[in-house]
Amino acid sequence: MPQTVEVRFKGTRRAFFQWPHDDTEPLRLSESVIVDADRGEDFGRVSAVGDVAAKKCGGSCSVPSAPSSGEAAPAGGGCGTSASPSTDEPKQFPAVLRRASQEEIRRANELRRTEETDRQRIVARVREHKLEMKVSDVEWQWDRHQMTVFFSAEQRVDFRALVRELASAFRTRIDLRQIGVRDEAARIGGVGRCGREYCCSTWLTELSPVNLSLAKNQSLSLNPSQISGGCGRLLCCLKYEHEFYVTSRKRFPREGKTVATLRGTEKVIAVDIFRERVYLRGADESRTIGLEELREEMEGASGGAVIAAPPARRVEGPESRSRPERAERPRPEHPPRPADRPRAERPQRQEPRAEPAASAPSAPDAAAPEASAPEAAVPAPRKRRRRRRRRGGSGGGGGGAAGENTNPSGPATE
Repeated sequence: MPQTVEVRFKGTRRAFFQWPHDDTEPLRLSESVIVDADRGEDFGRVSAVGDVAAKKCGGSCSVPSAPSSGEAAPAGGGCGTSASPSTDEPKQFPAVLRRASQEEIRRANELRRTEETDRQRIVARVREHKLEMKVSDVEWQWDRHQMTVFFSAEQRVDFRALVRELASAFRTRIDLRQIGVRDEAARIGGVGRCGREYCCSTWLTELSPVNLSLAKNQSLSLNPSQISGGCGRLLCCLKYEHEFYVTSRKRFPREGKTVATLRGTEKVIAVDIFRERVYLRGADESRTIGLEELREEMEGASGGAVIAAPPARRVEGPESRSRPERAERPRPEHPPRPADRPRAERPQRQEPRAEPAASAPSAPDAAAPEASAPEAAVPAPRKRRRRRRRRGGSGGGGGGAAGENTNPSGPATE
């Protein structure tokens, strides 16, 4: 049965292969091998073999045994990590060609030393084309049939002209791959604030996402300069102890919660999961109490027993000031609203009486021929003023309006 092995290349690149000579000459860890790569051969080192490599591959690394008639299918696939039906074809990996000889190892080491010089040449060509991209690393395939150029950029870059120029300069196939800043730090390497080499470039093979909630749950400072790594992103080590913090905080009351203790009602200000202490603030004082003691007080308070707090110096402040008790004043009795009164006591709404459209004219105005139905509908005061003006202009007694001639015998004067 072929042996599944994991082979690592330069940087964090890795792949899975099958070694056909497992029974006679099995591969060991850190052995140099020549594998079948894309359009040629490549050089790498074995990082995992057997069941360990089968679990890392993620499922169906080998051919699962087909169940006989009347038997149930196995629960797991070829790797033992995921179930797959017997009808699915197993994932086939390329084969390991051979173990690397000393000459092939020396040739691979010389190829690695020339990659930095080739990267400088590519950087110069990028500047000539005025492209907004940063060339991070260059990796040669062992048989020099392909060169992979890793770069990072904030936006999309049109590098078609650059690829043609590099292919003619190096006489090989050029593969440009854009990577993120975290992958760039993993390929280049460096020393972190802890004094050790980056985890992503040594043993951390899979870069999982890290968000700001991890720092908040651990009560860390949210200053980006203190919780960021060399790549400018959040530290990968924030995720190592996150599960411990989440599990430990479940034993403590939540911060900001109000709890009932033997001294009354108190508010949880902060918790110390390492010393198992809880900081409480009551109406008159603040105190620090152990977790077990707090649980006993909460159980005692649930039974109704309350003890007086010892006298403490009162600190004047907006939070420590207690509001004076206000005496309850008798509220005045208001009369019931109209809706609450009985129907008999409700005031009846009086409708306005409509005046008749045409009223009988008075005695002096009975002989006036100008009175008609439209004028009769005009309100009484306005109607009287008009009649007075007509009477004054026609020779009748009485004063006229301002600006009008009231002398019937004399001529009109201005």
